[in-house]
Amino acid sequence: MPQHTDTSQNTYYAPHGGLPPQSQLIHGRAVFTEAYAVIPKGVMSDIVTSFLPHWEKTRLWILSRPLSGFAETFSQYIMEVSPGGGSERPEPDSGAEGVLFVVEGEMTLTLDGQAHAMTPGGYAFLPPDADWQLRNDSDAPVRFHWIRKAYEQVEGLDVPEAFVTNENDIAPIAMPDTDGKWATTRFVDPQDVRHDMHVNIVTFQPGGVIPFDETHVMEHGLYVLEGRAIYHLNQDWVEVEAGDYMWLRAFCPQSCYAAGPGPFRYLLYKDVNRHMKLRLS
Repeated sequence: MPQHTDTSQNTYYAPHGGLPPQSQLIHGRAVFTEAYAVIPKGVMSDIVTSFLPHWEKTRLWILSRPLSGFAETFSQYIMEVSPGGGSERPEPDSGAEGVLFVVEGEMTLTLDGQAHAMTPGGYAFLPPDADWQLRNDSDAPVRFHWIRKAYEQVEGLDVPEAFVTNENDIAPIAMPDTDGKWATTRFVDPQDVRHDMHVNIVTFQPGGVIPFDETHVMEHGLYVLEGRAIYHLNQDWVEVEAGDYMWLRAFCPQSCYAAGPGPFRYLLYKDVNRHMKLRLS
């Protein structure tokens, strides 16, 4: 992929928890429907955090999970690991693949015995059965997304290999006929069918649009890293901003307008490159 080294332009929103004051209005922007959900950043307070076995000095916000009437193919967490924390046994499911994306702080990912220092923009793909550990050896919390999916094996296809990179080392690819207003940072080759999920970063410049209601089979998880936009989801208009999360069911109509004044950017999950299951079991 094309390479570049400009690290000055990217910022990422990360939740810090806390609790709203008693004077705050109760009603917010959260929406949960059969077609989509919007979890605004204000929902990510201390009282909705969770903890995981074999993770030390760590809490997390669970944004999506496989659930009837909700996400079907993946789960997504925002992890917060305090100094000295981490895990020697992070993934309990040997058949799960994962992506880590750092939004704040620093951590060390040890993958097959090799240590990788990861900073904001850091991205790691972890195939099923990967041998990995994670520690925060810094003096401040590290916050990162962890997206997990049950990998779908295909006879005759190898499992994709693990890798570690950083968004700042990958040039975004502009969508055709958009004058650069809509671009995608791709971490794997879209034609590499060994991969059954893509986790990319999508960037809209102010005024950029998805100019039609996309309606497709791919399920989405979208975490807004920066900026704000107006989304058309199913039959509704919703406003989103940095720190908000959206889940979109397969075939949920979706379009958006980047409201500015700066870029609108989000971390995007989608399931790809596999036949549709014809049986429930």
